[in-house]
Amino acid sequence: MNAGYPIGRPRRLRRTPALRALVAETSLRPGQLVLPVFVKEGISEPHPVGSMPGVVQHTRDSLRKAAAEAAAAGVGGLMVFGIPSVKDGRGSAADDPAGITALALADLRAEIGDACVIMADLCLCEYTDHGHCGLLTESGYVSNDATVERYAAIAVAQARAGAHLVAPSGMMDGQVAAIRTALDDAGHEDVGVCAYSAKYASAFYGPFREAAEGAPAFGDRASHQQDPANVVEALREVALDIDEGADMVMVKPALAYLDVIRRVADAVSLPVAAYQVSGEFAMVEAAAANGWLDRDRAIMETLTAIRRAGAGVILTYWAAEVARRLEPLSRFLRRPEPGQP
Repeated sequence: MNAGYPIGRPRRLRRTPALRALVAETSLRPGQLVLPVFVKEGISEPHPVGSMPGVVQHTRDSLRKAAAEAAAAGVGGLMVFGIPSVKDGRGSAADDPAGITALALADLRAEIGDACVIMADLCLCEYTDHGHCGLLTESGYVSNDATVERYAAIAVAQARAGAHLVAPSGMMDGQVAAIRTALDDAGHEDVGVCAYSAKYASAFYGPFREAAEGAPAFGDRASHQQDPANVVEALREVALDIDEGADMVMVKPALAYLDVIRRVADAVSLPVAAYQVSGEFAMVEAAAANGWLDRDRAIMETLTAIRRAGAGVILTYWAAEVARRLEPLSRFLRRPEPGQP
């Protein structure tokens, strides 16, 4: 007797953890995670970032150690942000072969080789004394074309230093085409472009600006980052970047833009990345520190939501921690068949 209930009862498949795992529609693997890292010139020990518990500005040595640990945990990639000790109006340190970013990229290639994808954030906000994403006109407006020329030069420098992927995040028109052409002309045809194609003018970047020391000295970035009200515009930006030669496209932030991730994933055949940004990280850490939520469950729930929305690659400051949590399962899934090496 079923006491009047329908014979098909979904709760039967939710009764135990094993049943729930058996029918789970969305999975998360260490290799899908990318760890953003900050490396600062001129410091002798890692500096904690106050608004991001557990995150530090690395020295070159501590970055190498963190990268080796992340690779050992199975993390798929690292996104490198360099912080120079000297900044100027054109962000000269960004493509300086003796600058902190170039040295750090070379360190990482020497430390982990191809075991982990080394990605270089390509923007100017960390390198300019005014904190904006590009070169400024006399009126203080970001000059699109002059900035794109700088991006092209920076891309070549990052590729030469050892980046597997360069990741332009400045949202300038034509940046991907200029970068792709520059890389090809310099003999770096194999270096890919991960485009921050839909990067929104978000309130969730505050802690990052402390970590990367790249807050704008005046004004904001609404003239080039996307309006949070728009999604069709994001699809247009993605299509333009793909036409210009992007190998991967990204949506940033993630949690407030799950619908955008879904729309992009449905529209393209390239890998789609999403960046779980500093403000999303800090909110969970702060709430957990106050006992308002279960930290571990919140971390896994948010990452699963981003995967469920359609992201195949997730940038998250929890990448190494979560990878270690997932790694026993990943090792099982990679186990060779009997008789295979």
